Amino acid sequence: MRKEEEAFIRENQMIDKGDRVIAAVSGGADSVCMLHLLVALKKILEFDIFAVHVHHGLRGQEADRDEEYVRGLSAMWEVPCLVVHTDAAAYARKWGMGVEEAGRELRYQIFDQEAERTGARRIAVAHHMEDQAETILHNLFRGSGIKGLGGMEPVRGKIIRPLLWASRRQILDYLEERGISYCTDSTNASMEYTRNKLRSMVIPMVCREINPGAVAHIAETGKRLLEAERYFDQEADRLWRDNRIEGSFKGQRGIRAEALAGFPDILKGYVVMKIMGELTGARKDITSAHVAGILDLAQKGTGRSVDLPRGLRARREYDVVWIEQAEEEEALEEKRAWEDLFSCPLFTAECFPSEILREKHQKIPENKYTKWFDYDKIKGTVSVRTRRPGDYFVLKDGKKKTVKAFMIDEKIPRTQRDRILLVTEGKHVLWIVGRRISEFYKVTDATRQILQVSMDGGKEHDR
Repeated sequence: MRKEEEAFIRENQMIDKGDRVIAAVSGGADSVCMLHLLVALKKILEFDIFAVHVHHGLRGQEADRDEEYVRGLSAMWEVPCLVVHTDAAAYARKWGMGVEEAGRELRYQIFDQEAERTGARRIAVAHHMEDQAETILHNLFRGSGIKGLGGMEPVRGKIIRPLLWASRRQILDYLEERGISYCTDSTNASMEYTRNKLRSMVIPMVCREINPGAVAHIAETGKRLLEAERYFDQEADRLWRDNRIEGSFKGQRGIRAEALAGFPDILKGYVVMKIMGELTGARKDITSAHVAGILDLAQKGTGRSVDLPRGLRARREYDVVWIEQAEEEEALEEKRAWEDLFSCPLFTAECFPSEILREKHQKIPENKYTKWFDYDKIKGTVSVRTRRPGDYFVLKDGKKKTVKAFMIDEKIPRTQRDRILLVTEGKHVLWIVGRRISEFYKVTDATRQILQVSMDGGKEHDR
């Protein structure tokens, strides 16, 4: 068994020379076996090890017994040991979760903290082959993709699972042959938890009635599915890299709708999950229904949107599907400020009597970034700002057209619309800068005063 353990650690590159490893030791058979094997291998593989035991404040004297046992075992095997006391029940109440889930979350928080404090590169936990089969079946029955059906990985970040290759029977035999005792957790016999039902009822029945080697077959299938998961993830990386569109702010990513719709079906969801994971740092709470909603946008017209978990929103804009942090987009809108034209550093505004300009034989500028307006028609304050609901300008036929309709007709991407400056008098837009002016304010033969507005240098810099 030591040889198998050493081979498994080397094959999965779990521990390097000089590493410090935390061993999560509950006192049960699995963690005791793992600790004994790691102690036996630490000189061969040249690493340091110390044990961490978490007392959850549950099970009364039984939990106290486990703590004392782990302390004594660690001392006997000359392994430094840290015991941490927590209150899993209080934590569960505070965060609205089950006690079992709370205990697991607290354990991993403590392991991470101790790894940070001590400089440990690895955290060893004692999951074995039956645990793997139980996890795969649990994910299957709840509904899962390939990743969930692959089960637990031998190495995931700092977490290593040195016993994932071993069966429960091998572990018990190993301890029995060496006369090593262990503690039994009475809650493992409770049928209150789904995992205990799988462990105590479903898996034994399958092994007894269908195939004695079922656990090994399930675990092997999980291994193959993890390999498939890694392959699809790499392909999704490539497709996302080749088709990504950077957004106008940090929390926004875009991808061409045609490209997304054209990906192989099995990869579409991987690409979407990759984008969402990039924006949130995690894929938790993202379901197949959310992914399907985003993929549906790639098939439909512009203007549609889908609300997503973790403050995300997906929307279709012309030929792009955008996924973005909705709060960032809203914050961007809130930053739009009204600013007086004559105090805006980007603009130069001057007023001239029309006869002076005509005497100099000056013509109405054709430059995109210098415009003349009939100053006599301006009755209010002229401001520079970005668009607001209800903004409009006047066409040649005297009819009004909203800025929103203009931007849609011009196929201006939504992410750019809020960056286009407008010179306005209230809701009436004199100039959509760089694009067009309102006919109402155009200079005519009857104009007595002309307002000349230039953006960032006017004719001299073509701005």
